[in-house]
Amino acid sequence: MTAVQGKVAVVTGAGSGIGRALAVELARRGARLALSDMNGASLAQTAALVSAEVSGAQIHTQQLDVSDLEGFGNYADAVVQHYGVVHQLYNNAGIGGGRTILDSDFRIFERTLAVNLWGVIYGTKWFLPHIIKSGDGHVINVSSLNGYMAQKELAAYCTSKFGVRGFTETLAIEMRAGKHPVGVTVVHPGGVHTNIATASLEMASEFGIEVTERDRRRVQIYNEKLLRMDPAQAANIIIDGVEANKARVRVGNDAKLVDLIVRIFPSTYGRVLALMERLTMGKS
Repeated sequence: MTAVQGKVAVVTGAGSGIGRALAVELARRGARLALSDMNGASLAQTAALVSAEVSGAQIHTQQLDVSDLEGFGNYADAVVQHYGVVHQLYNNAGIGGGRTILDSDFRIFERTLAVNLWGVIYGTKWFLPHIIKSGDGHVINVSSLNGYMAQKELAAYCTSKFGVRGFTETLAIEMRAGKHPVGVTVVHPGGVHTNIATASLEMASEFGIEVTERDRRRVQIYNEKLLRMDPAQAANIIIDGVEANKARVRVGNDAKLVDLIVRIFPSTYGRVLALMERLTMGKS
């Protein structure tokens, strides 16, 4: 029996990428699923994929914008009503957000923080009483390697992911201090093959912000050179970490390398990473 077998596992952002892969792997390991995503069609595709992969998989789906406080509360109520219990919460939903601080539109900051940080806070707050009540719970919040490494032109994203790390580590301290039966894990993925970079351009277009040829080129390089890991591999690493009750899971050699660089050069790592970026991206 694994740590997830028979458990009710909630996964946000389950319509694609890491969230979809988490849903499939959790079902394979015997979990009962509560899946949500802002895109209803993508969410339905994930549910169909899980059902095809795992015969008899139990799946609850509901469309959800994680930045909606009241909507998230209603979603938590619906999941508890459906299953009667919640054991694990994977706060996975996230979006990208780029531009320099000087050039960033306030709306990029607002939307990125609303999804990446407030979505994690809302999910944790709404589900935590039920997870504690389960007697064997776990909260898993997805940060990023940009949760410990700042990077130019990713101000909104870095701000949100540093925030997820701080929030999650605080939660872990409080769960231990309160002797609550809840494990807490913060996840720091490196380059996983998802649509997060491309979606950042779509968000800019949605807000009427000019998308330049340089922006498109940077996203192309991210997609071709940096976002390489199969989401299924990432999901396995994450769930293995949960089953081992790890406080911190770094996903990918790039996440581990960056972590090492930041630890060795805490005040000057930006120069090291700038050199690495020039080698990858070329002159910008």
